Amino acid sequence: MIQCLHAMLFLSVLVAFAACDAPPVPLDDILIEKTFVPEQCVRAVKVGDYVRYHYNGMFPDGKKFDSSYDRGTTYNVFVGKKQLIAGMDKALVGLCVNERVLVKIPPHLAYGKQGYGEIIPADAILHFDVLLLDVWNSEDGVQIKTYHTPSPCSRKVEVSDYIRYHYNGTLLDGTLFDSSHTRMRTYDTYVGIGWLIAGMDQGLLGMCVGEKRIITMPPSLGYGENGDGSDIPGQASLVFDVVLLDLHNPKDGITVTNQVVPESCTRKTVTGDFVRYHYNGSLLDGTFFDSSYSRNHTYDTYVGKGYVIAGMDEGLIGVCVGEKRTVIIPPHLGYGEEGTGSKIPGSAVLVFDIDIIDFHNPTDNAVMTTVHKPKECDKQTKKGDFIKYHYNASLMDGTSIDSTHNYGKTYNIVLGANQVVPGMEDGLMEMCIGEKRHLVIPPHLGYGERGVADEVPGSAVLVFDIELVELEEGLPEGYMFIWNDDVSPDLFTEMDTDKNAEVEPSEFTDYIMRQVSEGKGRLAPGFDPNRIIDNMFSNQDRDGDGKITEAEFRLKADEAPHDEL
Repeated sequence: MIQCLHAMLFLSVLVAFAACDAPPVPLDDILIEKTFVPEQCVRAVKVGDYVRYHYNGMFPDGKKFDSSYDRGTTYNVFVGKKQLIAGMDKALVGLCVNERVLVKIPPHLAYGKQGYGEIIPADAILHFDVLLLDVWNSEDGVQIKTYHTPSPCSRKVEVSDYIRYHYNGTLLDGTLFDSSHTRMRTYDTYVGIGWLIAGMDQGLLGMCVGEKRIITMPPSLGYGENGDGSDIPGQASLVFDVVLLDLHNPKDGITVTNQVVPESCTRKTVTGDFVRYHYNGSLLDGTFFDSSYSRNHTYDTYVGKGYVIAGMDEGLIGVCVGEKRTVIIPPHLGYGEEGTGSKIPGSAVLVFDIDIIDFHNPTDNAVMTTVHKPKECDKQTKKGDFIKYHYNASLMDGTSIDSTHNYGKTYNIVLGANQVVPGMEDGLMEMCIGEKRHLVIPPHLGYGERGVADEVPGSAVLVFDIELVELEEGLPEGYMFIWNDDVSPDLFTEMDTDKNAEVEPSEFTDYIMRQVSEGKGRLAPGFDPNRIIDNMFSNQDRDGDGKITEAEFRLKADEAPHDEL
């Protein structure tokens, strides 16, 4: 048993030594070992394709005889056209971009019995470590793969359009050679007129703003045999991942969309009007750059006079109060090639969503509309009358400002005494008790450019709905006191109650107030009676010594007009 075992072990050793000394098993065909397979096969090689690949050429013992890496350039060749040894021609077919394989080629599919000079001996088996980087065909055109399409798409890129876009540029194996994102600046150009490489000129046509697509092009439509001399090698396929941000044509005018016009539109803006409006400003891709809302203040300007960019000047003509619209402005009617710096890039299309708050013209007067007038109207308001009225005040867009109803009492004024804005003075004239009016007052007859802090914006048109409640007739113009009866011929004597030939302030005040209480005289309504009487006394006290003498005392009819007796 033991002898038999020894014999078997000896036989095994002999076989092992024989195996080690035996020559390699000859190859009948190429052998391909896949060392890396990409998750996605962008494209597989076919006969007739042109490929770019790196390789290390070795003998079976690992000794290297050639390498494209050492030369610093890929090996570029057509496949299946006998420009390679037969084994490599065969091995490359079916490979994917970025796939790596170890190809073993028998002599009859390599350099055969002749070998290759002093580099490759006769009957040599060759091993090639191959990495495929690029593949294209002479019949290839531009390939487009859209992976995001905005909705809606109201306009597409056409020949001669000017566009702004971002891109990442890579080779077919994913090697990045350029990116507008890293420069933080879009690429801006005309399309279809030769400003770009041919493949990009074609690939950008038909894009929508906001669309994202991958544009792949062969070298014949890219940088050709020589590349760009820097980052793009010769005969390289190019891949551009593009997002379109902006699009216009030099022939474009402004575009008005999304109009919301109020049912009641009695007036539209014309050149020379002053407009107050809110806006949100953005670029065509939706990038926000400015808003009047964020400042909590309307933008106020004349229109048609060059105070704003040309496109906005045009877009604000023909609008109604309360109208909302979107105005799209090409750069030649906006901020042009230079833009504004950090917020608005050069050659940018601008989108303004505007809301018209109010407008007026510097030549406007207050507009009065009678809403209700009583059948009987014995007296109408005039200058000097003391009136009491209710009002609701608002802006043109309906924003409430104030209302007397909130306080449960009327607003009381003397007409013509500058106690209200000029437009209200005009609107309250010749009004009957119980009459109701609707007033529209332009700012130059209202609170002007400054407005009223926290209440009325500057340059705001005001709207008042008013109702006259009470009316007390005023005195003739220029008078603060009048007699209802004939004037006493002994007026001074009646005032001088202590008979010292001088009228003291108290004597004067007591006398006037007594005449009023007895119905013999009237003070101007709506004013402080004591102030009126003090003013009357001062006018009579001509030497300013605090008392009136008979020599100083005169009736109004006896001298030049002023507010006294």
